[in-house]
Amino acid sequence: MNVTRRHVVVVLLVLAVLGASAIAVATAADDKTLVVTDADTGEPVLEVPVEDGTEVTLSYTHSVEKTTVEDIYVVDGTELRMDRMVFSSHGAGLPTSGPIEETSDGFVVYSNESYANLNVVPGSVAGHELVVGNERYDLVARSDGPVVLSVAERSLSEQLSAPLSTDHRLDPIRALDSITTHR
Repeated sequence: MNVTRRHVVVVLLVLAVLGASAIAVATAADDKTLVVTDADTGEPVLEVPVEDGTEVTLSYTHSVEKTTVEDIYVVDGTELRMDRMVFSSHGAGLPTSGPIEETSDGFVVYSNESYANLNVVPGSVAGHELVVGNERYDLVARSDGPVVLSVAERSLSEQLSAPLSTDHRLDPIRALDSITTHR
């Protein structure tokens, strides 16, 4: 068998392409997306790329106390792990006993419960917003009723087709805009 330098180069190039493809697929398998779906129809309302350790905050106004409450979750695999709740006054439905830490941000209650699906009923009084990184999303404006938050692992084919189907992806409210326009 006559092996030429050209054959060796072709084989090495094929191996390099296969190796790079394997690395790309392995890396792509770790990509996660925070998905907000309509609880009644299952249709996506919002999709945001996340990774393990990303903080996802559900921010809302307490209906009685009229103060901000933040439920802070951390992406942990395909679950949302509640890390802490931050609030500035005690009211109906808020923790009043157990270990409550008082900080400059307000009262903090730490938790370690995980959820595959987190059910939320956005309301105009509460003004539910979702904060992921530096982006703020108005859940009230984006939904007509209950929603479900979950974390999905995206396959390579889903990632490649994502730019072609952006009709259910929504632009965030910039955090500073939100602060100046919401009272």
